[in-house]
Amino acid sequence: MMQNVHLAPEVDEDDLYSGYNDYNPTFDTEDLENDVAFQQAARTSHGRRPLVTAKIPGTSASRPLATGFGDGVARPMTAVHAAGYTKAAVRGSSFDPLGQARGPAPPLEMKNSDSSEEKIRQLEKKVNELVEESCIANSCGDLKLALEKAKEAGRKERVLVRQREQVATPQNINLDLTYSVLFNLASQYAANEMYAEALNTYQVIVKNKMFSNGGRLKVNMGNIYLKQRNYSKAIKFYRMALDQIPSVHKEMRIKIMQNIGVAFIKTGQYVDAISSFEHIMSTSPNLKAGFNLILCYFAIGNGEQMKKAFQKLIAVPLEVDYDDKYISPNDDPHTNLLIEAIKNDSLRQIERERKSMAEEYIMTAAKLIAPVIETSFAVGYDWCVEVVKASHYVELANDLEINKATTYLRQQDFNQALETLKMFEKKDSRVKSAAATNLSFLYYLENELAQATNYADLAVNSDRYNPAALTNKGNTVFANGDFEKAAEFYKEALRNDSSCTEALYNLGLTYKKLNRIDEALDCFLKLHAILRNSAQVLHQIANIFEIMEDPSQAIEWLLQLISVVPTDPHVLSKLGKLYDNEGDKSQAFHYYYESYRYFPSNIEVIEWLGAYYIDTQFCEKAIEYFERAALILPTQVKWQLMVASCYRRSGNYQKALEKYKVIHRKFPENVECLRFLVRLCTDMGLKEVQEYMTKLKKVEKLKEIREQRIKSGRDGSARSRREGNTGGENGGTKGERLSARLKALPGTSEPYESSSSKEIDASYIDPLGPQAERPKTAARKRTDEDDFADEELGEDLLPE
Repeated sequence: MMQNVHLAPEVDEDDLYSGYNDYNPTFDTEDLENDVAFQQAARTSHGRRPLVTAKIPGTSASRPLATGFGDGVARPMTAVHAAGYTKAAVRGSSFDPLGQARGPAPPLEMKNSDSSEEKIRQLEKKVNELVEESCIANSCGDLKLALEKAKEAGRKERVLVRQREQVATPQNINLDLTYSVLFNLASQYAANEMYAEALNTYQVIVKNKMFSNGGRLKVNMGNIYLKQRNYSKAIKFYRMALDQIPSVHKEMRIKIMQNIGVAFIKTGQYVDAISSFEHIMSTSPNLKAGFNLILCYFAIGNGEQMKKAFQKLIAVPLEVDYDDKYISPNDDPHTNLLIEAIKNDSLRQIERERKSMAEEYIMTAAKLIAPVIETSFAVGYDWCVEVVKASHYVELANDLEINKATTYLRQQDFNQALETLKMFEKKDSRVKSAAATNLSFLYYLENELAQATNYADLAVNSDRYNPAALTNKGNTVFANGDFEKAAEFYKEALRNDSSCTEALYNLGLTYKKLNRIDEALDCFLKLHAILRNSAQVLHQIANIFEIMEDPSQAIEWLLQLISVVPTDPHVLSKLGKLYDNEGDKSQAFHYYYESYRYFPSNIEVIEWLGAYYIDTQFCEKAIEYFERAALILPTQVKWQLMVASCYRRSGNYQKALEKYKVIHRKFPENVECLRFLVRLCTDMGLKEVQEYMTKLKKVEKLKEIREQRIKSGRDGSARSRREGNTGGENGGTKGERLSARLKALPGTSEPYESSSSKEIDASYIDPLGPQAERPKTAARKRTDEDDFADEELGEDLLPE
């Protein structure tokens, strides 16, 4: 059966659907509401879908979504859209989806860097970079650079705000950026101790209601007032911050209350501080609050409350299991390797610091309250030890016992200290080593080297890695004169603990004894790098350079030494001596005079200053120093002779004559005094000259007799020793009989060392013992105006 076929009219190839409505004129789009077929289609599932509102590419807002069919007839909506393929394209050219046949694509449109939005974006990025650089500089310790970067960030942020206000509404301002810039600037001001500027910057943040959390910064303001010691304002701002922080932030509120308690302690309001710390210990106990609570009760003298507070401090949990986690439960190699990796990492170091801090708080609190909570400190220590033994700080009990022995030492009760320390001889090795070390130290101080050696051996055998025990053992060996072995013990102590400064110092002293000067210098220089302001180390370095005959370096180190101990007279006199040896008399005089000011009884310094004034022709000033020397050593005639000589040199002959007469009355057998009296009386035409000449002849004759008898006595003694004669029937040697006869002579009851010029010279050269040295300026400068004979003057007054 034939079917009727309707041929569609021919249409343009570019529009496959353009003639559809022309072919089917029965579908009337003019009156769709009355069209039964359209209403039937609208009831289908497709007709119930929402209308398409998206804009089809290539259409405008006023153009309908459907294309027209012919004369203004609207095309029905369809889900199919022409892709734009044509028959000509298929026939005449290859597939070109990217349009390369039409030429290269146009370049991308460049961003306009001159636009205001782009400038604002770049400026905001620069401000953030400056804030980050400021924080990094602060963390590196460069506080000045951090402050400069913070200021620059503040300036650029204000420029950014002005530009935003010009192109947009004020609501578009970046408040977070403004807050971070101001907060960083205030922090950098505080870090540079510019507290007024920091407070002003914090006030800008706090007063701005747009910053919702700005009130919390009142804690920082309180910290600044605390640093300025303005405690009342600090407490005020802490309380204001506490009111603005909600209760959910429990940890922050506890820290603020702790700061309030510290501020109350600073002002002496211990009762208010106690209330703050008690609240903390009841809410969230911690070590710092517990220790501060003990301090407050100690300040008000409440012993019972001190005990309760100490028990609260002991009860604070450590919060970390320090040892169990680092013990392998089995021999698994992987587990062991993991434990080795974390045994000394940064977290482990934090745990050690916390444990060390807890032990320090407990030990300090126990030492503080033990003497006051009971009738005696021993009973108080026993109570603290019992409390500690019942807690999880059991290992601190032995340390408290050792501290108890140390307290006995401070009270000069050595017997009790020894008894306390001897209790540890049967304890474990660590405690035994510590106690034996202290016992060895005590016996060493009492110069009981045998006991010190025994306990040093016990300490070393108990703990070979105890540097203090090895150092004490080295000290006992050093005292016995075995310097090589002592050096070995000191080296072993340093191998166990390179920071043992006692062992390093003693090693330097040992090398000095062994005359290994370079190694000794190396030890003391290493020690100086550790202890920068140690006076002993600086003195040893200067002394070594003096031994090495390098006076310039010795002077340099002594100058560092007097910056540490500026009133040490020995160091000042040593500097004066070195400058004198270098020929710098002005500097030598300066340091000798400073030494005399701080210690005016040093005969060597007095002698040098007197000789300096005589050398510079200021004899009147030299009199003051020689009179002081005569006051210090009244039995030595030479200082009084120097006073009289200064009067004579200055031209005051009457004073000189009176002084010589006084000397003659005290020392009637002094030959030099009689000679000066004879000469002065002769030149002044006095009648006493004959009397003094007679006395002078008698004294000189007596002196010659004594010298001959002493000489013959020495010869007889030598002859008796050669012959083996021990005294014979007369009793005693010939020299002893001569000495007995010499003592029986009249006028020899006084010791005659002062009447002999030789003995005077000897005492003058070495007034302080064999270690003293004469200053170079002690040579008398001769003058043409000297009226007296040269042979009787300079030897006693200014020896060479």
